[in-house]
Amino acid sequence: MQKRNLSFTQLFNLSFGFFGVQIAYALQSANISRIFATLGADPHTLSFFWILPPLMGMIVQPLVGKYSDKTWTRLGRRKPYLLVGALIALAVMLLLPNAGNFSFAQSAFLGLNAAMWFGIFSLMFLDTSINIAMQPFKMMVGDMVNEEQKGTAYAIQSALCNAGSVVGYLFPIFFTWIGIANTAPEGVIPDSVKWSFYAGAAILILCVLYTFATVKELNPQEYAEFHGIKEKEDKSQTANDKSEEGFITLLRKAPSAFWTVGLVQFFCWAAFMYMWTYSNGAIATNCFDWDGVNAADAAFQNGGNSVGVMFCVQAIGSLLWAMVLPFLEKKTGNKGAYAISLVVGAIGFVSTYFVHGNIEVFGQLLPAPALWLSYLLIGAAWAAMLALPFTIVTNAIKGGNMGYYLGLFNCTICIPQICAALCGGLLLKYACAGAQSGMLVVAGVLLLIGAAAVFLIKEKE
Repeated sequence: MQKRNLSFTQLFNLSFGFFGVQIAYALQSANISRIFATLGADPHTLSFFWILPPLMGMIVQPLVGKYSDKTWTRLGRRKPYLLVGALIALAVMLLLPNAGNFSFAQSAFLGLNAAMWFGIFSLMFLDTSINIAMQPFKMMVGDMVNEEQKGTAYAIQSALCNAGSVVGYLFPIFFTWIGIANTAPEGVIPDSVKWSFYAGAAILILCVLYTFATVKELNPQEYAEFHGIKEKEDKSQTANDKSEEGFITLLRKAPSAFWTVGLVQFFCWAAFMYMWTYSNGAIATNCFDWDGVNAADAAFQNGGNSVGVMFCVQAIGSLLWAMVLPFLEKKTGNKGAYAISLVVGAIGFVSTYFVHGNIEVFGQLLPAPALWLSYLLIGAAWAAMLALPFTIVTNAIKGGNMGYYLGLFNCTICIPQICAALCGGLLLKYACAGAQSGMLVVAGVLLLIGAAAVFLIKEKE
């Protein structure tokens, strides 16, 4: 089969559902620390709650990749997983922000109250469902888009991802602005956060249904022809996949780009894990004089709303940098563009440490303008992380195991987050003397190491 070009509309439809999924992911990443701190979590143990999302991603996404590689139904190959994940996410997003409202017994287990345990299990199911819904979008691009358009397809996906992030991040302060309460009794999640999750759930399911209805996946014969898979190779691969050796063989035969890009990913995703975990405390302390103890007071909740705004600024920075990336790639190649982006992001992280104070915007207290610039620079690293790794890796992978490989490659996103979460409390205590703003400096250092590791990557000719 001739590797035909898709129209812009086809490329857009292929990834539009990602907009809704990313709203859910943005709500999770911007509000999980806020939710668990409100439920009573100590700052030094806060990072442990962040182990679940990458752990579930590491388990779920390879399985989605492996089994969707073999799924051929009337509904499609990847789309059934997309729909199931979205429906589960819809249900959990309605339950998670109500963790503090249910009449739980006040007894504690392993130092956590019942509301926190409910939140933990809700978070586990939420991230599992988001992973199930998110992975098919990356796989469908690998399945259906030729090498010439792959960069464009992932750029569209990146743009939709950032647009979804902007919406998700701004929901809490938007609902606060229109008069919905941003504070609540101790141990109860504010209504502004609850309504953010409700709105995100509605948009998620609508966007996913749009992609489900407008995209027609390749059938087995078309897929084999499109990727140049011979019948003999296909049967041989199927036989290998049925054995444990098939899994080991895939990793052993993985191209060097798979491993070297994975090394860069380790430092990048550890850095962003610390941003997601500690931005709330850092902003509340530096910009709103939070005492570091009472998570129910206005200073902490102002910090929570501001996290959404700063993450939105980061997403806007990512959108703007995504427009710069093609020119950087032409001048410096993929690796040069990758490294420069990470260095710019590192400067953004380190600069947050030196910003204090706040301003009033439309009746809402927000951090000083200098912090907006810091998060704008952080967006440069995020833009590169969303686009360049998948472009480099999918160009180096043969089509027969695209989904399985991308699922395994997701482990280079999950493992560093788990490691960062396990070490977060110790670094906060001993390296940063309890100052959560210091953890953002640690994130900047990690990005600089990642930028140096970029030059170990060997791209496929």
